[in-house]
Amino acid sequence: MNCLSAFSKTRGCWALLVAVASLAACGLPTSESADRANNREYSLHYTVSPDPTTSTVRVELRLRQPRDLVREISFPVSDLVSDVGGDGDLRVHNNRVQWQPPTDGGTLEWRVLVRQERGNGVFDALLNSEWGIFRAEDVIPRARTRTLKGAESRTTLTFDLPAGWSAISEYSALEQPIVINRAERRFDEPTGWIAMGKLGVRRETIAGTRVAIAAPQAHDVRRMDMLALLNWTLPELNEVLPDALPRLTIISAGAPMWRGGLSAPASLFLHADRPLISENATSSLLHEVMHTALGLRPHDGNDWIVEGLAEYYSIELLRRGHAISTSRAKKAFAQQAEWGAQSTALCGGESTAATTALAVTIFSKLDRELLEKSDGKVDLDSLLPNLVNSDIDLNSLIVAVEETIGVTPDALHSDNLPGCSSMAPGNQEL
Repeated sequence: MNCLSAFSKTRGCWALLVAVASLAACGLPTSESADRANNREYSLHYTVSPDPTTSTVRVELRLRQPRDLVREISFPVSDLVSDVGGDGDLRVHNNRVQWQPPTDGGTLEWRVLVRQERGNGVFDALLNSEWGIFRAEDVIPRARTRTLKGAESRTTLTFDLPAGWSAISEYSALEQPIVINRAERRFDEPTGWIAMGKLGVRRETIAGTRVAIAAPQAHDVRRMDMLALLNWTLPELNEVLPDALPRLTIISAGAPMWRGGLSAPASLFLHADRPLISENATSSLLHEVMHTALGLRPHDGNDWIVEGLAEYYSIELLRRGHAISTSRAKKAFAQQAEWGAQSTALCGGESTAATTALAVTIFSKLDRELLEKSDGKVDLDSLLPNLVNSDIDLNSLIVAVEETIGVTPDALHSDNLPGCSSMAPGNQEL
């Protein structure tokens, strides 16, 4: 007679079953699969140490693993990288580092000159005696790995700074060390803009987005003006893309940094001299915010799509947030149409100012067409969530519209897109 069939005669076996089940629920190793899952996580820790006297950053990568999960880590190096060293099997060949770490982990380190000049004495990455501004990708090259199948990293980051310096990045400053978690990757690496040195920082939570604006203390950066503009416009953006920007870090500085704007994941750089709202009713700040929120990666020749969307919404967000009037926005779109008429080719290389203006006009027409063909139920806003963080070209844009309204948009017909001869598969003219 087994224990269950004897239950009516004795409660002892039942009590024993309950006790066994309770022990299992408390986490005793009842299956090998749980152990195998735990053994497939390895630890990566980056330490970033600036040396202002040499304008270099020393990076140390420390790997810890329960067994031989990571077989190789490799990444490209430029002339700016030096002093590569580490344990295990390390080779630098054809401008590429190849590191095969010891079975239980090890340490790899390198040094990077943070001084990337665009010409004419302006920089998009710089480290001097007072401050440094650069992207994580500038000092931590994007790596490829060979790992045991299913292995995943747990990545952390710390800054080892000179006395009196602080650092800000796209990550929360409350976590020490900073936890890097990129859900789309098994090998997590730090990304985005970093500022360090003697900084002035303003923070605020706007419509659920944790905003931080940082710049060197001696630079004339309008941090509060930026926060004011974002208080008008971020709520409107988060209505369209509610999950796109949990955090937003804005890095700014004056000379000798490049006089423009550059976006990255959850962060952006904007030169201190750029107007927050231009005379043509566009906004460099909101343009870069849209790049950051959308995270689009254009295929070759399709830069106009990402630039056009960013510029279109820089006007729209100003209008919706009542930073400009509706009549002013109409004039702004009319000016974009006039400017765009000067563009002879939409598809091609990087989008020029006139090409971007033409793209703005195309997206204005597409918005109206979506409204007309859906009886007012669908507009350009409805399309954006399907595009976020995607690789995009004209064909994929057309397909996204077709999936939204069920028909091919006239606004994206090749006849209306100078220099763009291709159409989505199945829609080419015979």
